[in-house]
Amino acid sequence: MVPGDDRELILIVEDEPNIASFAQMYLEASGYRVITAERGEDGLQLAQTENPQLVVLDLMLPGLDGYEVTRRLRQDGNLPIIMLTARDDAIDRVVGLELGADDYITKPFNPRELVARVRAVLRRSDAAPAAAPLPQDTTLVLDGLRVEVGGREVYVHDEGVALTPKEFDLLVTLLENRGLVMTRQQLLERVWGFTFLGDSRTIDVHVRQLRRKLGEQCPIQTVWGTGYKVPAASR
Repeated sequence: MVPGDDRELILIVEDEPNIASFAQMYLEASGYRVITAERGEDGLQLAQTENPQLVVLDLMLPGLDGYEVTRRLRQDGNLPIIMLTARDDAIDRVVGLELGADDYITKPFNPRELVARVRAVLRRSDAAPAAAPLPQDTTLVLDGLRVEVGGREVYVHDEGVALTPKEFDLLVTLLENRGLVMTRQQLLERVWGFTFLGDSRTIDVHVRQLRRKLGEQCPIQTVWGTGYKVPAASR
């Protein structure tokens, strides 16, 4: 690092040198500093010692894979993560997003798209929430579902349900706006805090996970061709 260099630092963890160097070249040309690692263990160490602002993380790594690296990074904080996946596989997206990745991009990728995703995630991480937060002592109750906003806790029939941060925020946003149909873009802007440049399927993945975790008590309805809502008078 050059003394006084205040450019944002991006960590790329990718075991294919040509892909890593290609991404590094475009990110550096766009004004970022970039460091790289080929193994998950080395990526974790660099994340801890170099304090990057964002990690571009391949899923299929030697040693610790991208899933385990994400899990360990999430234990330490909320460092933004963009996952790279070799195929457009819904299972990869579900698992990656459920672990807490902020975005994903499928290989092979357009380097300009990668730069755009990096910019968007960094701006979202720095942006203020789009709406005033609910009071910390707010409890949202709907039939057998109870959401404690301050403690970020969710219960179904008094049994705790573990949600990722984005799953929790999405659920609360829809509950706050009961009776209103919210488009995927509106939800992306409200929950992620900035206009999302990527795929709106991110919302669909999170809704699917909420339905799986909350079961019959999930109040979210699909409004085909538009988005999602929680009915004003759900039963």
